[in-house]
Amino acid sequence: MQEAFVGIWQAAARFDPEKGTEATFVTMIVRRRLIDRHRKTGRRLETASLEEQPAVAEKHTKQVEILEEAELVRRRMADLRPDERRVLELAISEGMSQSEIAEAMSLPLGTVKTHARRGLLRLREMLEADPVDSSTGAKP
Repeated sequence: MQEAFVGIWQAAARFDPEKGTEATFVTMIVRRRLIDRHRKTGRRLETASLEEQPAVAEKHTKQVEILEEAELVRRRMADLRPDERRVLELAISEGMSQSEIAEAMSLPLGTVKTHARRGLLRLREMLEADPVDSSTGAKP
């Protein structure tokens, strides 16, 4: 606020009543000050302290592990029976409920539940039988 008043005081000699009202003149000066301040804060670089670095590295490592696990699950889902795979894809990727899946696939709700359960069990068995080392992405 103080900067705005100082700016108005310093620019008072440039005020021309033929170009606009006092309110317009004041508004333009304050607007320019706000834009300058916004630009100035936008140029500041954000830095992280050295103590924060291990936490950042740990976060990225965890994200990589999750992506590797997701890729492995995607590959194993291809080995499921088509109905089981489709039910799980609709539930996971599309966020559909079992009732919505039953309607979309024209199947009884009980059949959808069975496909989902069997598909998840088979997927778990495949993942347990073929684990991947999360640190290297390779089989142990």
